[in-house]
Amino acid sequence: MARRGPKPRPRASAELKEGGLPRCPAHLDDVARKEWRRLARTLFDAGILTVADRAAFAAYCQSYSKWAEAERQLRAGPKLIKTPSGYVQQSPWIGIANKQLELMGRYMSELGTTPTSRARLPDRAGAGDETTVFRILFEGADGRTRDGKGNLVEGHENAVTIDPRL
Repeated sequence: MARRGPKPRPRASAELKEGGLPRCPAHLDDVARKEWRRLARTLFDAGILTVADRAAFAAYCQSYSKWAEAERQLRAGPKLIKTPSGYVQQSPWIGIANKQLELMGRYMSELGTTPTSRARLPDRAGAGDETTVFRILFEGADGRTRDGKGNLVEGHENAVTIDPRL
């Protein structure tokens, strides 16, 4: 069954971000590498690009490169060509450019690089979804509050006590 409603909001993953800025894959051509360098740091700093997104971002960069090449070929050559049988047809570069734009749009939407997809991203200023952090604290034999590792904990006035018998 198809999911109904708007796409879910992407969430930054601290675990994936700990992997650091993904490295540019060696198989990308020069134009794709340049696009990688243009966007990778910005997307990483925004919490969008993680090591898990490397392949999708690389695919976007390679589609960008193919689109740029198709556009160069279109500028250099005719938009319409005559086949050996005498028929006129559009240049194959038009189809290549259009297909790469379509693929780029999909990747851009998934990676949060379009205005609409950015609107779905969590607000980085803190006005968006709030995160609740739970810490389990114990009262030691000496009556002092400790965390799970046995370290003393100060400033737990807002803590909620849960009766273990519940």
